[in-house]
Amino acid sequence: MKVSVLGSGSFGTALASVLADKGEDVLLWARNPEIVESVNQAHENKRYLPGMRLPDKLKATADIEESLKDAGMIVVAIPSQSLAGVLRDISGSLPAGVPLVSAAKGIEKGTLRLVSEIFEEELPGKFHRNLTYLSGPSFAKEIIQKIPTVVSIAARDDEVGEQVQHHFYHGYFRTYRTQDVVGVEVGGALKNVIAIAAGVSDGLQLGHNTRAAIITRGLAEITRLGVTKGADPITFLGLAGMGDLVLTCTGDLSRNRTVGKKLGEGMKLNDIIAEMNQVAEGVDTTASAHDLAKKLGLELAITDAVYAMLYKDLEPASVARELMSRGLKKEMEGHEPRRRSSDRG
Repeated sequence: MKVSVLGSGSFGTALASVLADKGEDVLLWARNPEIVESVNQAHENKRYLPGMRLPDKLKATADIEESLKDAGMIVVAIPSQSLAGVLRDISGSLPAGVPLVSAAKGIEKGTLRLVSEIFEEELPGKFHRNLTYLSGPSFAKEIIQKIPTVVSIAARDDEVGEQVQHHFYHGYFRTYRTQDVVGVEVGGALKNVIAIAAGVSDGLQLGHNTRAAIITRGLAEITRLGVTKGADPITFLGLAGMGDLVLTCTGDLSRNRTVGKKLGEGMKLNDIIAEMNQVAEGVDTTASAHDLAKKLGLELAITDAVYAMLYKDLEPASVARELMSRGLKKEMEGHEPRRRSSDRG
C-alpha cells in the first residue's frame, strides 16, 4: 500500500518511518527541498532528526499532488495553526474512501477549533467517516530508535479506527483505539500547555513536589475542558490524557517543557523561539485554550498562569506565588461522590 504523509517535521517523519518499517511504500511531503533531498539521498531528515537513519522505503517529495496520488492512507502531520490552509488546498485532490489520520495537536487561534473540528469543517462530508486521530506519549526520536511506544487511535467510526490501528501496529509501536475523538483531541492539545508550566517549575528549581502538583492539577484542567466539550472523562486516564501529559511534562525531549524551563531560567519568549528549529505547539495553544476557557466560562488556573507568562510577560516566580495563594477549595469541585445512606449516621 502507498501511504502519503503530509508534513516533514520530527513527528511526521517518525510516523512515516514506522509505516516504511512495515514495508509500506511511504511518500513524505515536505515544503523544504533540502529535506526532500536529505531523505532521498542520505535517508535522514537532517533538519529535524539529524543523525537518525530512516528506512530505505521512505521517500520524499516537494509535490503534494504526487504524494497524494493513489494513496491508500493519508497521514496529516501539519502544525495545527497551518492545518486549515493545507486542507483547503488539497480537498479537491484527496482520494475518496481512504483513511485520513491526523497527527496534529492544538487549538486553532481565533476560531478556537479543535483539530477534529478543523478537519470536519474544512473537508467535505464524504471524507468525515474516514477521519481518525493519533495521539499518545510518543517522542519522535524514540520512535525512530524503535523504543517501545504505545499510542491511541481515535475514530468516530470504529471500523475505520480498527483499520488504522492495524496499519500502524508494529513490533515496537502498539496501538489502541477509542471512539472519543474530543477527549483525545483535548488531551493532546492541553498537555502542551501544562508541560510549559512544568518546565517553568523545573527552571525555577521548585522540585518534584511542585512538578507532581502541576501534572495532577493540570490533568484536572484538561478533564474540565474536555468534559465541557463532550469528552468521556475516562479518556483522560489513558494514553492521550495522563500518558501523554506525564511524558511531555517530564521528558527532556519535550519542546514545550523546554520552553517553560527556559522561561523559568529567565529567558524571554522571543529569544527562546528564535533558537528553536521546531514548533512548540503549546505556545499558540495557550492563547487558544485561555480564550476557549473564557468563552465556556471555565476556570483553568494553570493555563491562565502560563498565558500570563507568555503573553503578559509576567515574572514566573511571581506567577507561581499567585497560584499558590489562590482561595482554597475542594479537590474534586463539582465532582463530589454521593454519600451512601449508611454514611449519614
